[in-house]
Amino acid sequence: MRKPRDFDSELKALADKAKALKERRIRQLGELVMATGADALDADLLAGALIDAATMKDAATREGWRRRGAAFFQRKPSKPGSGAERQPQSALPLHGGAASV
Repeated sequence: MRKPRDFDSELKALADKAKALKERRIRQLGELVMATGADALDADLLAGALIDAATMKDAATREGWRRRGAAFFQRKPSKPGSGAERQPQSALPLHGGAASV
């Protein structure tokens, strides 16, 4: 006879994994803000810029931003150990640039 599956523990494990992924994404967004120097911006200004970027319909502008972002992730640090010059290893580019948490 087969052992019955423990759906409750499987659901809890999936919920824990989803929570960990959400926390990782939030941490990565914070690291991205710091790595780009955007942490020096006023919070209202940064929020407004992100809202404009999220609602931008012009494909050419979005493609330009995408290329610039890709170049940011590809550049090499100018000094060894300089974390401000490039993205931390744990913070990967977000899929499609969308911030859906």
